[in-house]
Amino acid sequence: MANNDSGNGHDPWKRDDGEPNDLDRIVQDWQKKFGSIMGGGGATGGGSFALFILLLIAWGLTGFYRVDEADRGVVQRFGAYVEPVTMPGLRWHLPFPIETVDVVNTQEVNDYNFSTEMLTADEQYVFIDLVVQYRRTDAVKFSFEVLDPEITLQDVTESALRGVVGTSTLTELIGERREQIPERTMKELQSTLDDYNAGLTVTSINLRVVDYPKSVQEAVDDTQKARNDKERYELEAQTYANDIIPRARGAAQRVLQDAEAYRDRLIADAEGEAARFEALLAEYKKAPRVTRDRLYIEAIEEVYGRSNKVILDTEGSGNMLYLPVDQLLKRSNTLPEIESAYRSSDTRLSPNDANADGKSSTTRDRRTRE
Repeated sequence: MANNDSGNGHDPWKRDDGEPNDLDRIVQDWQKKFGSIMGGGGATGGGSFALFILLLIAWGLTGFYRVDEADRGVVQRFGAYVEPVTMPGLRWHLPFPIETVDVVNTQEVNDYNFSTEMLTADEQYVFIDLVVQYRRTDAVKFSFEVLDPEITLQDVTESALRGVVGTSTLTELIGERREQIPERTMKELQSTLDDYNAGLTVTSINLRVVDYPKSVQEAVDDTQKARNDKERYELEAQTYANDIIPRARGAAQRVLQDAEAYRDRLIADAEGEAARFEALLAEYKKAPRVTRDRLYIEAIEEVYGRSNKVILDTEGSGNMLYLPVDQLLKRSNTLPEIESAYRSSDTRLSPNDANADGKSSTTRDRRTRE
């Protein structure tokens, strides 16, 4: 069967009136029209139209773009955002200049280093170096709300860090509150970025260096040494105070107790003497002479009892007897040695002196023993 035979004896490319429906003629007519529009005609017009078609196809192909799994596409039509955000896959948009696409990676974690020098709350100069990590979590806000979000992030980081450092002392920043610097800075930084609608989320801040600047390190070392010496001297003084104060208090308490004991003893002695005097007075009133003689004898006994001399009453003998009683007492304090020395003495008493009065002999014996 011929190509133009449909099986029923009619040519499908012919009209009912028998005129051919030539596709080439239709194309040529369109070429002529476009050629006249482009200012040409004939074969030249046909080539221009084909070139135009090719350019049109190439222009349309530039509208294809690919969005990766971690990316989001933001389409802009004449600069205005066209919803929605395109998801991962092969996409197409009206080519430039009608529409443009910004592909934003929302999963990648970016970081940048930030270092600065600033004053603390106690007017100390400190050097801080840290690393900020962030993600572009909102592609639309990242593309439209802030002119340059990442530059803004650096500026806001410095502002947030100054807010933290400017309200803390250097001792706190270097010592006990060092670990709080990233947390407080991150909180203040994220709050400011949210207010700006920057489309950025800070994931972490790693603090690397918090120290004095090198230009003032020598002066700071001297200051730190002086501070350490001050603390050491204070500790030594406190140790000395802890040792001397209790001892002084103990000595003072001991003196007070001794004084109280001395006072009590004097009072007791005085009260005893007063009671003894009252008792003697009562006895004296009953027998004055006997009491007076007894008091005299006791007084003489007390006086002679403290003396190391011995007096012998020989009554009429012109001889004076001297005995080294003090030396004998040093050797032995026993009466037999004294009596033996007395018997061996070259000086002897006369019989009359020896037997003159029994009372005198008794007195001599008693005084010798004393």
